[in-house]
Amino acid sequence: MADPTPDDVTPADTTSVPPRIEDDRRPITLLQQRGIEAEVLIPFIRRLEAEMGRERAHAVAREVIEEIARQQGRHVSEALGRTDIEGFTHVKESWGGAGGDLTIQTLRQDGEQLDFNVVGCRFAEMYRRMGAEDLGFILSCQRDFSLSEGYSTDLHLERTQTIMQGAPYCDFRYRLARQTDVSEDARAAEATEANGDTPPDGKRD
Repeated sequence: MADPTPDDVTPADTTSVPPRIEDDRRPITLLQQRGIEAEVLIPFIRRLEAEMGRERAHAVAREVIEEIARQQGRHVSEALGRTDIEGFTHVKESWGGAGGDLTIQTLRQDGEQLDFNVVGCRFAEMYRRMGAEDLGFILSCQRDFSLSEGYSTDLHLERTQTIMQGAPYCDFRYRLARQTDVSEDARAAEATEANGDTPPDGKRD
């Protein structure tokens, strides 16, 4: 068969090409992400409570979620290419910019310290609506310590209270290890309160 001449070639039918559709999808907010996770994790943890008891079930869930947060912290530092405290402010800014899901009051933000209070938390409201106020700390708040550890082993968080546990605000105080000796007491106290246990001194606020 002879090769077709230019006159024999039929122009391509461009009308059959589908029009380009602009992708208007937007990234979900952190609150939406936690809500999606909670739909799966809450019934799963409730089942663990029935199978192995509340204390053990919460310990298992906490260990898994903390390791995930630690990995996320490493990914953040790798993406930013830095592990200093100023770089970590990007994480804090992403929390505050997530559709007003957190209301943050910044007290100090520089190369030495990152201090802020969270005075409004829709995460706590969401877990209450889902009937999982007792799990909110494990599913959300407890991540903060491991996230900073994953970001940098020199970055430590001190926090003595959270809205999730009934306080009027959450007090975040980030320091570098070389600048201060950070006690684990505050972290242990938060976890104890979240589990509904009595603190070692036998007192509750």
